[in-house]
Amino acid sequence: MEGLMAIVIGILFTIGTYLILTNQMLRIILGLSLISHAINLMIIIMGGLKSGGPPLLSERNHDFTDAIPQALILTAIVINFAVTAFLLVLSYRTYKKHGTDDFNNLRGNEHE
Repeated sequence: MEGLMAIVIGILFTIGTYLILTNQMLRIILGLSLISHAINLMIIIMGGLKSGGPPLLSERNHDFTDAIPQALILTAIVINFAVTAFLLVLSYRTYKKHGTDDFNNLRGNEHE
């Protein structure tokens, strides 16, 4: 299962990198979001795909699942959502003001 997830993470990184290297703002934002999702998957895989109970103290000694990777990913998802929402609003305002989301065209419209 870890091998399959490594391939999926590599595909997400590849698509995200391709989207970041374009000149359109929306594609760059989507590329950053895809790379963030790939990093979240990588953290989960590094934490291990093991089954177990919650990390509670009990009478019997049993295997438990580490909750730190899940807490890190939950925080990263919330931060990614906030940053993506901010960048989408910024992109929309730029498009409304300049009429384009292409960075090559925006460089020529610096001073109006």
